Amino acid sequence: MVIGAGRMQRIWAFLLVLLFPVLQAQQITVNEKVTGTLGQQVTLPCTFTSNGVDMQVTQIMWIKDSINIATYSPQFGIHIQNTNDFNLTANPSSATLLIKSLRASDEGNYICEVTTFPGGNRRDTTYLSVKADPKNSAEAIPVVAGDIEVPVAKCASVNGRPPSQITWRSTLPGNFATTINNNTDGTYTVVSIYKLVPTWTADKQEVTCAISYDSKESPIPVTLSVQYSPIVAIEGYDNNWYLKRTGASLTCSAHGNPQPTSYTWKTADGSPLPNSVKARDNVLYVEEVDERVNTTIVCEVTNALGSRASQQEVLVRDKPNTSGAGATGGIIGGIIAAIVGIAVIATVIMICRQQRKNQTAEDDDLEGPPAYKPPPPSVKMQEEKFPQIQGEEMLPLKAPLEHTDTMEDPDMTPPKYWSPTGSQDTATLEDDYLEQINPIYSELSIPQSGSHREDQGFMMSPAVYV
Repeated sequence: MVIGAGRMQRIWAFLLVLLFPVLQAQQITVNEKVTGTLGQQVTLPCTFTSNGVDMQVTQIMWIKDSINIATYSPQFGIHIQNTNDFNLTANPSSATLLIKSLRASDEGNYICEVTTFPGGNRRDTTYLSVKADPKNSAEAIPVVAGDIEVPVAKCASVNGRPPSQITWRSTLPGNFATTINNNTDGTYTVVSIYKLVPTWTADKQEVTCAISYDSKESPIPVTLSVQYSPIVAIEGYDNNWYLKRTGASLTCSAHGNPQPTSYTWKTADGSPLPNSVKARDNVLYVEEVDERVNTTIVCEVTNALGSRASQQEVLVRDKPNTSGAGATGGIIGGIIAAIVGIAVIATVIMICRQQRKNQTAEDDDLEGPPAYKPPPPSVKMQEEKFPQIQGEEMLPLKAPLEHTDTMEDPDMTPPKYWSPTGSQDTATLEDDYLEQINPIYSELSIPQSGSHREDQGFMMSPAVYV
């Protein structure tokens, strides 16, 4: 009997509706991704759960690249395709695949498939990543100084998976080139070469190789080795070598790669060194300067790459050169003059500030109440009665009083005042009263020549101050 396509679809839909609760009850649990290290073992777990539904497991199988690796059956047991590389631990609810020694070819997708009755087949996938930690190194490549760009450092990351990335950090002007090689075991070897023009100034300079692997960076510093002939300079000549001077010396400073091995002192014209000159390695000692030292002295330095020399012309003077001392004295005098100038400026500033402060204080006093106190009315009347005479301010005069009696106590004798007749009168009771009010008196005399007041016998009274 032939069943139509439409009817068949309806049958399958009906069966799915019946089996949907059963399929929902089945669940397979695996790790989405597992990372293993090359040469070591790794396990891939697979767990089956039915969530309480009556389900019979008939088979659990691990598959890679459509090849059955290992199978478990509750009825027939465990079957492994290659027991040298794999092992399986299984029961009706789980099956764990063991890979004994990882190789790069083991990387890929692994499928765990579970067959049940009446639920059918369920599967899930685990991705296995195989990595290998590289061995990193960096070293300098010894070179001889020259004018052509050559390799001076090498950096390598060997047998890594995935391949490392290499960069260089340096203050020197250079370039680098990197190559990646595939190894037979599935690993990679990355090599980077740093290049530059090897001048002698690059010797002992540092460059850094930075290796990045598995999101980590490993910097390795490298000290360059550039070989060159000695660089020579003579030091110690102060242009003040004079006759009979003792203790003079010259030093031959030199550096090279390899290190200098010998120092040779000689004269530029080939004549022998004076007897007063003694050479010890890189130092030339002059016991006493004489006319024979007036020459050009040469120091020649040798290392494994060759020799280089430097020379110093020596001028012997009759007398010491004092121009340097004069310059030193001028410098010291300039410093002293600068210090004195600064002190003078500071003093002027302080004086100006003090004057401003005093001026401010005077202004404050002027703004306050007047210090002058007007005289009492009696004094004011006397001042109006006796105006100024001949440009001088005259104090008010007091009328003469009759002398009634004499005080016998000398301590109680009042001050005497000048009278036109030359006699001295004692103070009256009014005088005592004035002295009690204001004890300050001034003995004033009226000029003998001048006013007609002398003939009238006026007396000057004590000045009254308030």
